[in-house]
Amino acid sequence: MGSHNLIEGREGPVAVVRLNRPERRNALSDELMRELKESLERLGADGSVRAVILGAEGKVFSSGHDLGELKRGTLADHRRTFALCTELMETVQAIPQPVIARVQGVATAAGCQLVATCDLAVASREAAFATPGVRIGLFCSTPMVALTRSIGRKRAMEMLLTGRMVAAEEAAEWGLVNRVVAAEALEEEARALALRIAEASGVTVGLGKQAFYAQIELDQRQAYAYTKEVMSMNAGAAEAREGIAAFLEKRAPCWPGS
Repeated sequence: MGSHNLIEGREGPVAVVRLNRPERRNALSDELMRELKESLERLGADGSVRAVILGAEGKVFSSGHDLGELKRGTLADHRRTFALCTELMETVQAIPQPVIARVQGVATAAGCQLVATCDLAVASREAAFATPGVRIGLFCSTPMVALTRSIGRKRAMEMLLTGRMVAAEEAAEWGLVNRVVAAEALEEEARALALRIAEASGVTVGLGKQAFYAQIELDQRQAYAYTKEVMSMNAGAAEAREGIAAFLEKRAPCWPGS
């Protein structure tokens, strides 16, 4: 399935979407971003999908925005491009299923933003990350939103101001990716993580993901006020009743609707 910009597939409860512009270093053209947003929205509405793996064809995960398009564009074009990019990033975090970036190579600028936006990320040792826009006179202002929230102010500023490439192991230390594995183990590691997530109730995971992003920008008092209400409602739901009963009865849970 998919388009010439994307390859889509299924592995049981896990959907796999791959960027498919290797000849352009998987640059995020407007067309690709629109198709990826629509793909994620479709998967988000599919209750049989429990997790999404986002990968890429070729040696580069994504080089960021298509500079050819930006060079030709007007101010109105640029506004549409960055609005579309923002909508794509918001969609990644808005769908109920966790999205796992499977990063096999370099991810720069908006490509790095996409990794930082994903709920989880697994990288090969060959992967590297940068926000090098400052080197070409185009500061990575929208990527810094995701980057700052992923790795913190000082590290984000270092990447944004220097444009230097951050190796996979350092990116893991900084919290940009969850783990780093050998290239030959990358697909299996991402799949195992996705399947582990898929064991849980999709309703509960979706509720938890939504709550995570809602509380993260609140101060502590507001965050507790919000999450105690979410957890109170969750505790009375069919998923929690079944999960608790299964635990007490020492059996595997049978999630409602599964």
